[in-house]
Formats: sequence, C-alpha cells, structure tokens
Amino acid sequence: MTTTDVKETVRQTYGDAARRAAAGTSACCGSGNCCGGPNARAVQNPITSNLYEAAQTSGLPVEAMLASLGCGNPTALAELAPGEIVLDLGSGGGIDVLLSARRVGPGGKAYGLDMTDEMLALARENQRKAGVRNVEFLKGEIEHIPLSDNAVDVVISNCVINLSADKDQVLREVFRVLKPGGRFAVSDIVTRGEMPDPLRGDMQLWAGCIAGALQDTDYAAKLAAAGFERIGIEPTRIYTAEDARDFLDTKHAGLAAIADQIAGKFMSAFVRAVKPAACGCACS
Repeated sequence: MTTTDVKETVRQTYGDAARRAAAGTSACCGSGNCCGGPNARAVQNPITSNLYEAAQTSGLPVEAMLASLGCGNPTALAELAPGEIVLDLGSGGGIDVLLSARRVGPGGKAYGLDMTDEMLALARENQRKAGVRNVEFLKGEIEHIPLSDNAVDVVISNCVINLSADKDQVLREVFRVLKPGGRFAVSDIVTRGEMPDPLRGDMQLWAGCIAGALQDTDYAAKLAAAGFERIGIEPTRIYTAEDARDFLDTKHAGLAAIADQIAGKFMSAFVRAVKPAACGCACS
C-alpha cells in the first residue's frame, strides 16, 4: 500500500461524500447521520454521530452538517479567542471552519484546507449560504500546507490526520505554520495496543478513519519529534465491540468477526500540543 494509493482512496471517498451531501444525503462513513440532521436514521455510525449540539450548528447550512465526517468537535475544545487565525486541516464541507469563524469573530480568520475539489466547492457554497466573510478555503494537501511560516495561531482538524500516510510530514508542516506559542488542537482516532493486521491493510478502512490511526504513545512521540511540547491526548469516546461491529459491518462485512479483538482499543481523542513560545534559530 503506497502513499499514492492511500491519497487517491481518500480523495475518491471524500469526493463521493461531498456529492452525497450536496444532494441532501448524509456523507457519513457509515449508514447513520453525523450530526443529528434531517436525514438521521436509527442506525448511526459510532464514530461520526452526535458530535455537535443543535445550538452550535444553528444558522449553518444543512449541507455543512451532512458533509461532516469527523470523530469529535475540536472547535468546542480548542478555546479559540477573538482575533485569532485558525487553520482547519481537511476542512471538508466546512462545518468546523464556519464554527471557528464565529468564535474568532470579524477580527480573526479561519482557513480551511482540503485536497478534494468537490468538498471545496461544497464548503464555499456553505460559506456563501452562511454569509460568513472571515473564511478562506484553500486547495492543498495537509503534508504541504500552502501557508507561510508562523502564519496561524491555532491548527485544528477533525479525524483527518489519521488519513495521511505520512503523519510525520503533516506534523512538521503544522509546526512550521504555527506562530511561536501556537496551539495544535485536533480530534483524531487513536489506538491503545496493537491492531489486527487485516485492519491495517484494508484501504477502505483507511478512508474510514481506522486503519491509519496511530497508537496514542506513537502520536505523542511524533509530536515531540516535530518540536511540540505540552502534549496531551484525552479520550473522548472509547469504542466497544458493538461499536466496532457496527462500523465494520458498514465498511467490510468480512472483518466484523474481529470486532471483539479491537473492543476498547480504538477511540476518538482530543490531541493537544503547543509550539514553544521562545523558538531557537533552528525553528521556522
């Protein structure tokens, strides 16, 4: 499985998801609705469901909610302040960018970065419908962020870094674009303990958030290697055997039998880190 294979699988999966959301159908990885919107169904994806409260999403286009493929709500945990500049990696339909723009206010700005044309088109239309001005959506890959050094105060992401086949490069890029003292505050899928090989090798599961997930200790080590400090990983939703079985049933029925092996081993987590405020000459 090459980096190119992973990237193209993710691009196709999320392009299809954008088209479904634009047509008014949930884009979730599984059979359920991500955000409790009008198309919610009895069977919900255990990773992407029930992430946002209605008060938060009030006034946002329904298509932004339908396009949500996250595993958490980083905007609720990132402690964004008025006037800050925020970058959302893998911004999809734009829900977290639009929520961030509200929090930073007209004196701040929220960037969204995505490599999928269909998602970018959907996000820009959602921005237009929401009437939000302090937002800019950029086309690019999270391994090569199209912003200058020391450009943003906060980097957020929602279940996207686990999709990259080169997470070290992603974290180096995040470190580069953050200002000294800037914050990394993402929701992601992480694991505790080893995952069965069939999961790691399944391309569809990579695009569905599981196969590319790092162990929590590996995630922390990679952040430290990139230069970050004050690293923390806080589980927000730990998945049971039943959750795993529901997810695997929607993705790859042949793998559902191993659900018991991963019960309690994979979880949504909020991952925090800080770029040192006093950076030496070797830093960007």
